[in-house]
Amino acid sequence: MADFNLTPSDPSSFILTGIPGLEAAHVWISVPFSTFYFISLLGNFMVLFVVGKEQTLHKPMYLLLCMLALTDISMCTSIVSKALCIFWFNLEIITVGGCLTQMFFFYAGTVMHSAILVTMAFDRYVAICNPLRYATVLTNARIAKLGLVGLIRAVLFALPLPLLLSRLPFCANHIIAHMYCEHMAVAKMSCGDITVNRVYGLVIPFVVNGLDLMLITLSYGLIIRAVLRIFSKKAHQKALNTCTAHICVMMMSYTPFFFSSVTHWFGQGIVPHIHIIMANLYFLLPTTLNTIIYGAKTKELREKVGKYTSRICSLGGH
Repeated sequence: MADFNLTPSDPSSFILTGIPGLEAAHVWISVPFSTFYFISLLGNFMVLFVVGKEQTLHKPMYLLLCMLALTDISMCTSIVSKALCIFWFNLEIITVGGCLTQMFFFYAGTVMHSAILVTMAFDRYVAICNPLRYATVLTNARIAKLGLVGLIRAVLFALPLPLLLSRLPFCANHIIAHMYCEHMAVAKMSCGDITVNRVYGLVIPFVVNGLDLMLITLSYGLIIRAVLRIFSKKAHQKALNTCTAHICVMMMSYTPFFFSSVTHWFGQGIVPHIHIIMANLYFLLPTTLNTIIYGAKTKELREKVGKYTSRICSLGGH
């Protein structure tokens, strides 16, 4: 193929190695990757379709779930599509522009994902602590505005990453020991001073996720205080059950992030492929499991999905 005629020193391209040390197993590794990706696309598109079709689901919680689905599709596709090209066809070449674009969409997606989780926590806080004001406080229009604010924040935080890299000179060897254009993996190929890149790459994720986690913790602190004031155990359980799906999704999202960050910055003795596998779990697990968790825990959504699934199965039977 024409791609193989390019050299690692080509100034207009980079080479993504995939998972260093496990190149011989790339085809086998692609099996869980493609499976997770397929499940993620199927689940997220199903949520978008069902919520779009059902007027009864045009509520703030389900609009937030649609935002989450769109973010997951964008974030996952920006990474997995190229990874599968590497695993299946050895198409390791990526242009500098393509690399920086992939980086922007991935990091913007992660920041947006975190913002949506914060908004979901606020949604649960209002629903439990101020149920009588829920319909007036959280209207669909207000949810759309909060989503727009989250999107603007994501762009503002993610855009400096490719811009900071675009000003750097790169050494002759353009090989990225990673399966996608991870910010520091690209920065380390530079012959210039990457101090600003290091500081921004370390501080911003912890500032964004740290602030968002503080807001989520505050919301749940107020929720727990309100629940404890309820004397009925049945009411306790009902109130907490409405938060279960969000708590599961939140833990699924933030736990791999912190493990990935800690191993990347402080685990110098860990072999490279462990770093990369952890980085992949950071985006692959949440995007795959989010819709499954919400589908299992949200009765109204589960029933609507079941209705359309049974229709599809009955059509297939004919």
